Amino acid sequence: MQVGYKLAAEAFGPAELVRQAVLAEQAGFDFVEISDHYHPWLDNQGHSPFAWSVLGGIAAKTSRIGLATGVTCPTVRYHPAIIAQAAATLALMSEGRFVLGVGSGERLNEHVVGPGFPNTVRPRHEMLKEALEIIRLLWSGGYRSYEGKHLQLQDARVFDLPDELPLIAVAASGSLSARLAADLGDGLFATEAKPEIVEHYQKAGGTGPRYAEVPMAWAPDEHTAAKAALETSRWALTGWKVMSELPNPVNFDAATATVREEDILEKFACGTDPDRFVKAAQPFVDAGFDRLVMQNAGPDPDGFIDFYQRELDTRIRQLKPTGISH
Repeated sequence: MQVGYKLAAEAFGPAELVRQAVLAEQAGFDFVEISDHYHPWLDNQGHSPFAWSVLGGIAAKTSRIGLATGVTCPTVRYHPAIIAQAAATLALMSEGRFVLGVGSGERLNEHVVGPGFPNTVRPRHEMLKEALEIIRLLWSGGYRSYEGKHLQLQDARVFDLPDELPLIAVAASGSLSARLAADLGDGLFATEAKPEIVEHYQKAGGTGPRYAEVPMAWAPDEHTAAKAALETSRWALTGWKVMSELPNPVNFDAATATVREEDILEKFACGTDPDRFVKAAQPFVDAGFDRLVMQNAGPDPDGFIDFYQRELDTRIRQLKPTGISH
């Protein structure tokens, strides 16, 4: 079991995210994972710095903690050749501490560059498959070309390649994406405690690490924690089908106008009771995930990191599957 800390790039500026990563390393987290967005989910989150620049800053300011994107879409806003180069560079700068998390993306971030984001899931999966093939091709060295249905590559070479290439964790929410993670990835990434995602991945031959985000909100009292999560993180209750389709923060604001504090309390572990936080992590362990990311939506990141170090670290790491499917 490894435990990570989620860097919410939609909620904090770049220098603050680097500071939190340094604090997470000091607190004993195994890795930090950063979201890679162009827009925040909601305007009142107020931030969305360039994740790759932030990761470079973290690599320079830390020495032990792992780094991961959670996740990057290497198909529209970025060409996969750019991600192949960026990930290789970051692996070198971090001395092998980087994991490339990739997924099929959200309209929120990908529509901004103009060509458009596919309206259905199948072409998105086709594009992600081609992107992974291009990244793998470029990481094999030399000048490479690729002619796909959606993506092309012409005489490109990544000159600076690490001796040990980054692990690629592929985001999945169903059988098709889980199979893609097994075929072209080295690991799995998910946001829901669904055992069937891990089952699809393993049946398709996947044997790598399995990452998942655990929703939490720390504050001195339950109401303060839930209120903060409601204000900035209620988008998490919309579900992946909505999250992947809406184009702008204003749309997420409208789509979540009826979310209540009670709804937040059902989704997030709120307050200061460590038992509640451990209970929130257990379904992910039961579902088969072995890389748990603590995703704090509370108002005080320092308070949460201190709470994790004092109250949660040992207990989270000792969690074992109960045999109960959630």
